[in-house]
Amino acid sequence: MELISSAERNRLFDRFQRDAFHLELRDDYSVPGEAGPFQSWLDGRDIDYTYLTPWTQLMRQTTRRGMTVRRVRVVTEPLTPYIQWEHATTVVNENAGEAVRWLPRHLLPTGVAFPFDGRDWWLYDDRLLAVGHFDADGRVLGSQIIEDPDAVARCVHLRDLLWANAVPHTEYKR
Repeated sequence: MELISSAERNRLFDRFQRDAFHLELRDDYSVPGEAGPFQSWLDGRDIDYTYLTPWTQLMRQTTRRGMTVRRVRVVTEPLTPYIQWEHATTVVNENAGEAVRWLPRHLLPTGVAFPFDGRDWWLYDDRLLAVGHFDADGRVLGSQIIEDPDAVARCVHLRDLLWANAVPHTEYKR
């Protein structure tokens, strides 16, 4: 299986025309570039958000082109410290143009099954998937590109179901 890097996946934002959707299913992400800001938050210190600048610039450029970027975070309650921190910093994502919603696992609609062994994925324009792969320590290995129409159709259906059931960020009280 061939994996593309996070940088290559981010270049997909230049190729899509309408919509990008991210499904997040993990309760912790071990992203080395976030270790310092996360620890600052844990310690109650101010957070330097410059580590997010490349992402927020990409989101602003993307949404200025009239595209939508949406994300549903399926989370376990009570929230892990990492997800609590994500919740506290989501305003930065939304200020850059993303729409973020939260869905506690215990409120998932009956019968929901996550494809790709429960891995996170991006769906671009209802035609291309970038499925995330992580190592045993939770670090990103890369994304697998999938364009199979049946797999894409299942993810489009799941996206619509989850989006309709998820709570907008400003309304989600953890």
